Amino acid sequence: MRHNKSFNHLGRKSGHRKAMLSNMASSLIRHKRIQTTVAKAKALKMYLEPLVTKSKTDSTHSRRTVFSYLKDKYAVSELFRTIAPKIANRPGGYLRVLHTGFRQGDGAEMALIEFVDFNVAALAATEAKETKKTTRRGRSKKAAEPAKKEVEQEKTTEAGE
Repeated sequence: MRHNKSFNHLGRKSGHRKAMLSNMASSLIRHKRIQTTVAKAKALKMYLEPLVTKSKTDSTHSRRTVFSYLKDKYAVSELFRTIAPKIANRPGGYLRVLHTGFRQGDGAEMALIEFVDFNVAALAATEAKETKKTTRRGRSKKAAEPAKKEVEQEKTTEAGE
């Protein structure tokens, strides 16, 4: 039984598990979304969210702490330069796990894990909804103006005859 066990060991020894989570976290930071199994996605979420919280304060100590977990200086600089400013006022929940179905070979349940503020398709959809501010009244007035001019021209031609 797994009473009081705090995280999923993923069937690996601790060194292999730490290296795998570090590599997956670096890939997620660089590409903003990756596809993996649901168990690994949940473990990665538990692994990476404290590091993202740590990146909110850009100090030497926090950079060194994050680097000790990720071991990739490009991922650390990407995290502190581009991701941290976007999530500065978010109180948590930086990652989203979306279930995508089952893998063809072994039937493992797959998931897409991504940063919440970096989903380009969802952000574009919300921006498109906000930009639509025209009303039906405004369009009907513009369409009615040429019709009024035609009626006035007809009246003047009838009066002139």
